[in-house]
Amino acid sequence: MSKADKKKKEKEKDKLDVKDAVSEEEVLKETEENANSGENNENEAPAEKNPLEAELEKKNEEMEKLKDQLMRNMAEYDNYRKRTSRERVELEPEITAKTVTEFLTVADNLERALSVDCADQNFKKGVEMIYQSFMETLGKLGVEQIPAEGEFNPSLHQAVQQVPAGEGQESGMIASTFQKGYKLGDRILRFAMVAVVA
Repeated sequence: MSKADKKKKEKEKDKLDVKDAVSEEEVLKETEENANSGENNENEAPAEKNPLEAELEKKNEEMEKLKDQLMRNMAEYDNYRKRTSRERVELEPEITAKTVTEFLTVADNLERALSVDCADQNFKKGVEMIYQSFMETLGKLGVEQIPAEGEFNPSLHQAVQQVPAGEGQESGMIASTFQKGYKLGDRILRFAMVAVVA
């Protein structure tokens, strides 16, 4: 083999080595790119969620909001129930007092009817029974008559007349009663109208 042929062969071999080196570099480069793209895909995976998981998460958030709203509504209803119950308990005596006050004139009229002479005793007895029944009903509601004897008490009695002292009467004592007074517990429904000894 001549020197020229040897040189030629060496040049071809060098070319092949260069080509192999270049192709190896390309392979390495491509492998790195693939590896990098794999890493990027791994990093992006959490960002791209499965549509079902995203839908589930959305539904869970909606459920939590609805649950919170339900709890608030239940608390508001419970507060409303307690408040109305308390108001009813507070208003009950006032309503009873107002209603009973309107019926006190019926009691007065029945008393007047009983004080008048009547020829028919059965009729008078019937009015007496109605009066008794009416007073029992007032008693069941907690209504009491205000005593109109003894010493005058401005928190229970209303003095509409002063009379001179007679035998056995002292000043400041109740002489007579014009209209009976009534109370419901501590609440005065109507003051007793009385005449007071001067």
